[in-house]
Amino acid sequence: MSATLPSDTSMPEPEPAPPAPQAAQETAAPWLSLWRTVRSLWRRWFLWLLLAVLVLGLLVTVVWLAGRHEVEQVQSRLERDTDLAVLDMRADLTRNQQSLLALQASRESTERWQQDAQALLHEQREWLRVEWRDAALRTRAAADTPYRPSPFSPARREGLPVEVEQACLQARAQRSGAYSASHYLPVADASGGLEVMEACVPTPDGEFMVATYGLRALLTESIPADMTRGQEVSLNELDGTRLVSIGAARRAGNRVFSAQQPLELPGVSYMFRVNGWRQAPDLFPNVLTALVTGMSIALVSVLVLLARDTRRRLRAEHELSDALAFRKAMENSLITGLRARDLMGRITYVNPAFCAMVGFSAEELVGTSDVDVPYWPSELKTEYRARQWQRQASGVTAQEGFESIFQRKDGSRFPVQIFEAPLVNAQRVQTGWMSAFIDLSEQRRIEEISRASLERLQASARLATVGEMASLMSHELTQPLAAIASYANGSLNLLGTSAPADAPAQQDLRLAVRRIAEQAERAGQVIRSVHDFVRRRDRTREAVVPLALFEAVMPLARLQARKIGAQIVVQAATDLPPVHCDRTLVEQVLLNLVRNGMQAMDRRELRERVLTLRAERVPHPGQEEGTTPSRQWVEFSVSDLGVGIQPDVQERLFTPFFTTRAEGMGLGLSLCRTVVEQHGGALIHMPNEPRGTVFRFTLPVA
Repeated sequence: MSATLPSDTSMPEPEPAPPAPQAAQETAAPWLSLWRTVRSLWRRWFLWLLLAVLVLGLLVTVVWLAGRHEVEQVQSRLERDTDLAVLDMRADLTRNQQSLLALQASRESTERWQQDAQALLHEQREWLRVEWRDAALRTRAAADTPYRPSPFSPARREGLPVEVEQACLQARAQRSGAYSASHYLPVADASGGLEVMEACVPTPDGEFMVATYGLRALLTESIPADMTRGQEVSLNELDGTRLVSIGAARRAGNRVFSAQQPLELPGVSYMFRVNGWRQAPDLFPNVLTALVTGMSIALVSVLVLLARDTRRRLRAEHELSDALAFRKAMENSLITGLRARDLMGRITYVNPAFCAMVGFSAEELVGTSDVDVPYWPSELKTEYRARQWQRQASGVTAQEGFESIFQRKDGSRFPVQIFEAPLVNAQRVQTGWMSAFIDLSEQRRIEEISRASLERLQASARLATVGEMASLMSHELTQPLAAIASYANGSLNLLGTSAPADAPAQQDLRLAVRRIAEQAERAGQVIRSVHDFVRRRDRTREAVVPLALFEAVMPLARLQARKIGAQIVVQAATDLPPVHCDRTLVEQVLLNLVRNGMQAMDRRELRERVLTLRAERVPHPGQEEGTTPSRQWVEFSVSDLGVGIQPDVQERLFTPFFTTRAEGMGLGLSLCRTVVEQHGGALIHMPNEPRGTVFRFTLPVA
């Protein structure tokens, strides 16, 4: 039998509670996230933190060890210096005993002994007094130091202290020097006194030489000055009582380094002590510690930099690709052809400019060798190949460039300039050759245009000199024409005054007519020279003896010399070699210089009128003395005894159209210098002695 519960009596179901694990997860979520973060940071930085702790511990240990090592070094150095100072002091005291013993040789008289003692006191600053005592220790003579007032009085020194008497008795017993214990010597003039000791040296006859040491002066004179800088040097009793000290006083905050060494002397012993003051060690007490610290820091820095290296490598790869693209763009934009070949002569690279230059594509050129170079002319391939092999074998680079002829794909040829250099890789190993090519076609065209323009300019310049040549003709033809007129007038006079049967007159007439013909021929030669110059023909030069040049101008020179009453002297050796020159132009130069010399002497106040023509062999101007001349020269000179040339005129003497005469044109000397320089010589002038001027010019020997 079954029973059912009534509905009104049924209990309501409670609401389901949230599951416990989910609530726990929500509560622990922040802590879990924090734990994961800490664990991630710990895994990432644990090794770095451990490394930092180890490096820091190593750094602290090294610094501590270095500081300790430095302290030990300072202490050992101080002890070594102390030992050396004690040895030096003992040596000084021994030498002083010998000097004191040497005073016994001066005991002949008291005055001489005092003189020697005073001299010895001048040398020994540590001595306060030197005494000569007899066997009973009575004072026979004494001398005080000149460096300070004497602290001794006769009454005080009559009776010696017990320490001194004991030292002298010990010295007598040992027959050698002995020292007394230190004792205090009060000074009447000051508030303090002096710590002194005596050295007693016996003589063979039983007397004594006694020297009183000031202990402070003994330290000052025996200890080097550099030992007292920053240190205190003291002399103490064996029980530690300080007697005297010198040097620097201790400053607050400094560390004390001490070293002591016993100073054992005959009769007494002292303790020599050195206290060194030094500041507390710095963080880096020496270079070694600083170096180790720097290396440790560098180690940490390297580890940090390694983490950044990867990022930098990636960035460098991107930059390298950009640089490669940029270089490629630059090569493509160049107008200079570039070609790379390996050591076997095969082409490995060409840029677009080179392809455009020869008309071949990069695919047609890359891989070709010296045997089948398509841009070499066929008849020149053998020559080019031999030249290229020779240049590569010699290892000489064509940095200055060389010219060659290339052939385009269409068969046309063009000149190029080639610059070649070794192609070296990053390991500094040569892997081939890099060549740069410049097309010279446009340059050659411009050169041809420039050459044609230059020829036209030269022609224009020569035409412009026609006016100057006309002036030259009018200037130079006046003399032969005047001579012709003179000879003609003389001939007429002879014909009118002399009978036909007069043979001498007929002879003179023939001579005059001959001279007229010579000067007329000379005028014709001048005209022909100007004509050849205008037509740009090469002038005819010949070998001419210097004496023949003088003889050619002598007829006209004598005519002008006869007018002014001058004398002409010719000095030319007959064995002079002939010169290579244009005879007509050089004769005009000589004639112009002769005429200028005559005009310079045409003065009423001048009584002596001598014109000297000289020719002699000379070295070329500017040739070094003692060297073999490459060519020989002959110097011509025209010397007058005129009034000379003024300084203001000398500066403009060779200027065209400058003249000091009213009837002159100012072209004579300018044209003379031009003619001489065209022959390779030089025209100069200088003062003559005792007066006048000397004009000199040189011509090459034929």
